[in-house]
Amino acid sequence: MSRHTKALLALFYICIIWGTTYLSGRIVVQVFPSFLFAALRQVISGIIIIAIALFINKKADLTKANILHQAKVGFLLITMGNGLVMWGMRFIPSGVAALICGLMPLNAVVINIILTKERINGIIIAGMLTGFAGIALIFKDNLADLTNSSYLFGIIATFIATSCWSFGSVINKKHVSDVNPIFNSGMQLIFGCIGLFILSLFADSYENLNFFQPKVIWNLAYLVIFGSVLAYTLYMYALKELPVGITTLYAYVNPLVAVVLGYFILNEQLTWYTALAFATIAGGVYIVNYGYRRKHKQTEAEKAALLTIPEAE
Repeated sequence: MSRHTKALLALFYICIIWGTTYLSGRIVVQVFPSFLFAALRQVISGIIIIAIALFINKKADLTKANILHQAKVGFLLITMGNGLVMWGMRFIPSGVAALICGLMPLNAVVINIILTKERINGIIIAGMLTGFAGIALIFKDNLADLTNSSYLFGIIATFIATSCWSFGSVINKKHVSDVNPIFNSGMQLIFGCIGLFILSLFADSYENLNFFQPKVIWNLAYLVIFGSVLAYTLYMYALKELPVGITTLYAYVNPLVAVVLGYFILNEQLTWYTALAFATIAGGVYIVNYGYRRKHKQTEAEKAALLTIPEAE
């Protein structure tokens, strides 16, 4: 089997598994404190990933600047991003949470524009408007639910989580340490879980707390092994062997998997508006990516044209 084929299989795994994590998380938070569960998942995953990183490469960037950076990214991605999604799914369907999280690439574009004053073309703007229009379709059949404070809080929490994840992704890309990046990812999980444990003290209810439930133990094992450690490792492999445009296809598939599983397993509502919302958001993300590819080609063409202009004598 060629490396390209292996990378495609790894990508297929990521597309399916990361879509199932919404279902798994939704099941657990109905019987166990959400922030506490997220903290347990991430601390175990972080320890395993750090152990793997040090086994592969003994070096680690332990400078103050890098540690502070990983702590900041860990807070945004794990504490706020992962934690608030888990908390929000106590009150909203897993499919709705997945569709909102599908806006992450578009949120990242908005944040990057604000931070860098980046100029974008009309195609990118059209894609962003298309993607955000998909949110209106999500709520077409759920306007009455918005009067329920718990449902509304779940929606708001998921929006905040997606925005924090986007912000963390943007600033993480601007500071890249070449010294054992897998170790850095493990540090992000560890720092993030510290914030989750703190939030758990204030937001979770420990009444009738029972860790030794099959739903908790099996879903924790599933999310740690398959959703975090294996998925992350295979994602890094796919990212190395495949073009970025191909690797990021998981962002289109994950919400679809979550919506379908939520419908068949948890009896979550699935209407034509839900399907149209998925298609609209996925289409918006695709158009934005296409716009950036066009912009990149145009920039390269302009550079090439400049190189052909003879210098003035």
